[in-house]
Amino acid sequence: MYSLIVSAKMNDVDPQAWLADVLARIATHPVHRLDELLPWNWKTARQQGLATQAA
Repeated sequence: MYSLIVSAKMNDVDPQAWLADVLARIATHPVHRLDELLPWNWKTARQQGLATQAA
């Protein structure tokens, strides 16, 4: 658990927000796309989603 939190912090991701989102989505997320849930990929996708919503 500690390594997950540290990985999130190292990538400037709020560990609580990231972990809550990942735990909510992991059961229905396709196995071949699990890399999208890694902190550095999650942050990028989150930023792109927010930019799309703002436009």
